[in-house]
Amino acid sequence: MELKKTLRLAVSASLAVATAASALLFAQNGQGIPSKYTEADLIWKDDFNGSKLNKDDWNYETHKPGWVNSELQAYVTSEENTYLKDGYLVIQPVRKEDKNGNVSYTSGRINTYGKHIPTYGRIEARLKVPSGKGFLPAFWMMPQNEGRYGQWPKCGEIDIMEVLGNKTDTLYGTLHFGEPHTQVQKAYTPGKVDFSKEFHVFAVEWEPGEIRFYCDGVNYQTAKDWFTKRRGAKEESYPYPAPYNQPFYIIFNVAVGGDWPGNPDKSTKFGENAQMVVDYVKIYQKSSYDENVKRPEKAPVKTVVDCIGNIARSGSGAWEFLKAQGGDGSINVDGNKLDIIPTKDGSVEYSVQVVQPALPMENGRKYRISFDAYADKSRKMIVAISGPDRNWVRYFKDTKVSLGKKKKHYSWEFTMTDESDANARIEFNCGAQGSTAAIHISNVRLEFVDK
Repeated sequence: MELKKTLRLAVSASLAVATAASALLFAQNGQGIPSKYTEADLIWKDDFNGSKLNKDDWNYETHKPGWVNSELQAYVTSEENTYLKDGYLVIQPVRKEDKNGNVSYTSGRINTYGKHIPTYGRIEARLKVPSGKGFLPAFWMMPQNEGRYGQWPKCGEIDIMEVLGNKTDTLYGTLHFGEPHTQVQKAYTPGKVDFSKEFHVFAVEWEPGEIRFYCDGVNYQTAKDWFTKRRGAKEESYPYPAPYNQPFYIIFNVAVGGDWPGNPDKSTKFGENAQMVVDYVKIYQKSSYDENVKRPEKAPVKTVVDCIGNIARSGSGAWEFLKAQGGDGSINVDGNKLDIIPTKDGSVEYSVQVVQPALPMENGRKYRISFDAYADKSRKMIVAISGPDRNWVRYFKDTKVSLGKKKKHYSWEFTMTDESDANARIEFNCGAQGSTAAIHISNVRLEFVDK
């Protein structure tokens, strides 16, 4: 560790002054809320000064590979993976290869289940994350009683900090809840920051009716709208602010591989770079909270169409290029013409993805999605209409399209059977199809076909 424990008080004091000033400025600019908590509200902390993890505060979790999200690691209790050193908690993923060339991974996952389980408060940690393809460190919370409102995601989840190991300049803060699975997520990139190179303070301030996410004192996301219900039950059976009105416990872990970060590749190292290093964790809490809160009322979803009845937009600002798990490329947009130019097709269908978000769609309406398309060489792509805030539910199912070198018209009709959504999106998925041939799409239309 490059920082010694004896220097931490001075460093922490300087950081506190800087982050407090940052939070105040952020709030004055109308972009955030400064922390509502002071040291007088501190009810528990662990600064990991001992020689071993205190089992009065922490539990080790053990899980086999593939337990969730197609992850590769086994979570084990070994001190090779979870240990204290120089006043820090270290979670160290380890790669092993046997004499037959079989590769396996182990990592650490600890929690405060049954020991420190606040309902509301500020939960804060100072840490730095691993760097490398395939690592997903997390500082997060789950409810003590996952069955109170039903199993995940109905029970709720609070992800205070997640950072992809191959994109260590971007922080994700997320709430998972509901049925259907719904999430509120914000990707925060503060600029000229590498969360793997230095320590940063991550926190959530969780109160009835409002959950605020912070990084180094900056309130970068505030959530106020969520819900929960069991299958077949009315939403009112579990009134707001459920499910975030029950005790939650804290979790630290580092996952290896899986659906989101993708698997390690030849560039991934498993040395000191792979460590999540935690300086401290704290819980702050007020003496009482007012739970007499109401869920914010939403305006009805109202679809806007252009002069020829098209919901989809055209022009340079209409489309976004997204890449993941080894995909790469670019797009060109000229009016109603869209060129998708992959350079690497990646390992999953969404490795090369072009989307048009923020399309309001109404429950019970019948729609037509249509476009013209061809490719430089014969290849396939997948078209869909999804709800990214609702775990990418498919309003129009994934449909594989075989493209030739001649332009062809494609058209499908479908009914929106899910709840109305103000943020549906059109997807063109061009990854993992064994081709990087350019795709040319024009005249994209999403329109009503009912009266």
